[in-house]
Amino acid sequence: MRLRDTLAGAASFYKVGKELFTAAGPRAVSEFASVGRVFLDLKFHDIPATVAGAVRASAGLGASIVDVHASGGRPMLEAAVRAAWSTPAPPLLLGVTVLTHFDRESAAEVYPGISIADQVLNLARLTRVAGLGGVVASASEAKKLRSTFGDDFVLLVPGVRPRWAAEAHDQRRVATPGEAARRGANYIVVGRAITRHADPRTAALRIVEEIGG
Repeated sequence: MRLRDTLAGAASFYKVGKELFTAAGPRAVSEFASVGRVFLDLKFHDIPATVAGAVRASAGLGASIVDVHASGGRPMLEAAVRAAWSTPAPPLLLGVTVLTHFDRESAAEVYPGISIADQVLNLARLTRVAGLGGVVASASEAKKLRSTFGDDFVLLVPGVRPRWAAEAHDQRRVATPGEAARRGANYIVVGRAITRHADPRTAALRIVEEIGG
């Protein structure tokens, strides 16, 4: 909560991920939703009925963006869409494609015979057909996704780190805020570059300035 208050005016969108949600539960969403919008990043991946219930619950908490794994398949994705639109304030649903910690070698163990870029495109097509609003994908794929699916397809890009941030992280397909914006991102996710900075507010404002440039 201290970090939230420190960032007031510098950030208006907050990500609640697995660590915070597991530690603090639904209260974490409501606390941040009271001052801004919330991206509930729990990457739902289960049978259709379970994911539908989770999406409805997420909307009830006030989440503005909710993500589900596109690899859960079309029935699961369509169930998520129906659940979202059954709520009074439907969240934007995004399909998670290939996580940013994958590089070519590690991805080959999970997606044999297909490149990361092609797998991301395949999952994005499935996401769009199922009726979701866009995808979560790295900046490496953003430009191709934007040219393929047009301006109305939302791209949320994680793995974003300013050049001045500390380099210790476990992501492989990364970009700076400016690079992600130029490649077509609608939203970027920045974590440790802000949360572990000696002056988080200044870090956030520097990132906003870079995007604006």
